Amino acid sequence: MELKKVENKIFEIRHQKVMLDFDLAQLYEVETKALNQAVKRNIERFPSDFMFQLTHNETTNLRSQIVTSSWGGNRYLPFAFTEQGIAMLSGILKSQRAIEVNIAIMRAFVFMRQYALTHKDLTNKLKKLESKYNKKFKDIHAAISYLIAKDVQDEKQTNRKKIGFK
Repeated sequence: MELKKVENKIFEIRHQKVMLDFDLAQLYEVETKALNQAVKRNIERFPSDFMFQLTHNETTNLRSQIVTSSWGGNRYLPFAFTEQGIAMLSGILKSQRAIEVNIAIMRAFVFMRQYALTHKDLTNKLKKLESKYNKKFKDIHAAISYLIAKDVQDEKQTNRKKIGFK
């Protein structure tokens, strides 16, 4: 299984890297309903840090992120599985396909973690630049706002009704 295919199905939700039930079902080549039933039969294996159900807002945001919806007209909110939850799935889905998919998924998570660690210095540099330029943009915005306010005040002064001697 291609690593890239799996990586594209990993999202960050609630500050966690997760995969959604319908994507996992597609990879395992089972129906989403069957996957969720297997999970519900073994719910004690899936505490809240292994699996959680998305809220309506998270689902809407995710749909806009994906751009096109392959979900059809599902009437339930999808479940999100963390790396530990996906590892737990291998214990309840006992097909050869499930084993192969789980290995590929674990490799994708490890690759993403290693990539993030090796590029940490670049991430830190970007954060420093962002904070530096955000301050400069705030200063520029304040200066422009001051100039606009000054122009508005000058215009009010020139357009006011003059009183006194001519």
